[in-house]
Amino acid sequence: MKDLTIPAARPVNPRFSSGPCAKIPHYNLDMLSDAPLGRSHRAAIGKAKLAEAIDLTREVLGVPDDYRIGIVPGSDTGAVEMAMWTLLGVRPVEMLAWESFGEGWVTDAVKQLKLDATVRKADYGHIVDFAQVDFDKDVVFTWNGTTSGVRVPNGDAIPADRAGLTLCDATSAAFAMDLPWDKLDVVTFSWQKVLGGEGAHGMLILSPRAVERLETYTPAWPLPKIFRLTKGGKLIEGIFKGETINTPSMLAVEDYLVALKWAQSLGGVRALIARADANAAAVRDFIADKDWIADLAQDPATASNTSVCLRFTDPAITDGAAFAKAVAKRLEKEGVALDAGAYRDAPAGLRIWCGSTVETSDVAALMPWIEWAYRAELAAQG
Repeated sequence: MKDLTIPAARPVNPRFSSGPCAKIPHYNLDMLSDAPLGRSHRAAIGKAKLAEAIDLTREVLGVPDDYRIGIVPGSDTGAVEMAMWTLLGVRPVEMLAWESFGEGWVTDAVKQLKLDATVRKADYGHIVDFAQVDFDKDVVFTWNGTTSGVRVPNGDAIPADRAGLTLCDATSAAFAMDLPWDKLDVVTFSWQKVLGGEGAHGMLILSPRAVERLETYTPAWPLPKIFRLTKGGKLIEGIFKGETINTPSMLAVEDYLVALKWAQSLGGVRALIARADANAAAVRDFIADKDWIADLAQDPATASNTSVCLRFTDPAITDGAAFAKAVAKRLEKEGVALDAGAYRDAPAGLRIWCGSTVETSDVAALMPWIEWAYRAELAAQG
């Protein structure tokens, strides 16, 4: 496409934001008509909805029966910090980071909790060497770098007989990637990523080993009420049966239930993974023979299938950040890709959300528009 002819096809849904993400296909607000608005979440109907959300989460994700699942405040951030504040401090910690959110957990561990922490970092587009990680320590990491487009390929490097706990921020991985539950002691995610739910609510999933830690360890620092998971040395079981710590939005709960039932109708997590894989493949097939754009992920084995990050490689581009922003602005002005710019802390480029609620046909339709916007901006810059 050497000229500036506008592509004929357009994405039906131009929402490629990496959070909040696209709603499920054919979504409409009438789907939320069963939400118990104006009712207490402590009433029977409220508790039933919250318990159903927990049960469907277990079913769709394939979470083991002996793992606890709780709905917590503060989105994924709240869930991660709740886990860090209540579980860490018994033994040394390894903090792994290869993007901005992992960097945030490093700050929490080192500067706020002041833990004895070994910090391992990798540049954007790369991932740390898991073979070097000491899993006899507690290890905190993101499964998928939402802002860097790289992910842990599998759990093979995590030993089954580890002495430490593994705390995994899986917010842009859950429902789109294969999570090895036997290798993960804490898993957190938010509703607004792969299932396109609403913000503010987080999920906290605990293995039996994590529960044992909670019941046998009291942190040296004070815990805010909103973080407390035990009482009298015992797990507060109600949290994991729908008795949430603070007041949830029943409208958002209903929205999450709608998305879970859609996922269930497709066949569960395997079908969701297949959708995300197909979406990411549509991007990578398009850029494979291009010399002006490339995947930010350096190793295909660790390339994300949800937050696909792209960088412009044309040497004629003199100001990469300004160029990438201008391309994203053109795409938004044309109404073909909304919120597709790279994250503010990441290298300049584009970030195309390819999670399971996105249709592959929309991703494929977007690709020629990216080339059009690139060529139009290159021409504009002379």
